[in-house]
Amino acid sequence: VQLQAFGGGLVQSGGSLRLSCVISRIMFSHYDVDWYRQAPGRQRELVATITSEFNTNYADSVKGRFIINRDNYQDTVTLQMSSLKPDDTATYYCHVVHRGRAFWGPGTQVTVSS
Repeated sequence: VQLQAFGGGLVQSGGSLRLSCVISRIMFSHYDVDWYRQAPGRQRELVATITSEFNTNYADSVKGRFIINRDNYQDTVTLQMSSLKPDDTATYYCHVVHRGRAFWGPGTQVTVSS
């Protein structure tokens, strides 16, 4: 299983960013996929999940601001982040469980300046 994440960067408070994660070497459409994030000195936290049936769940802290979506033709999951806040600053990771084992993308840094 291979995960590649793209789209992090530096943005001002109130701005937007779009993260993408391409997952290969699995039957992508069959899997639930998550985005996690980890800020310095804090535990990794679940941000959003999209199931194989396109159901979505969000952390309370991002509801109404972030949208997770998937493209099963491109084997890609995206996280559209809007109204970004300095508290959203973190390294973001895509995640999938395959045959009982967790696989993580390399992480992409999102920094929101105030």
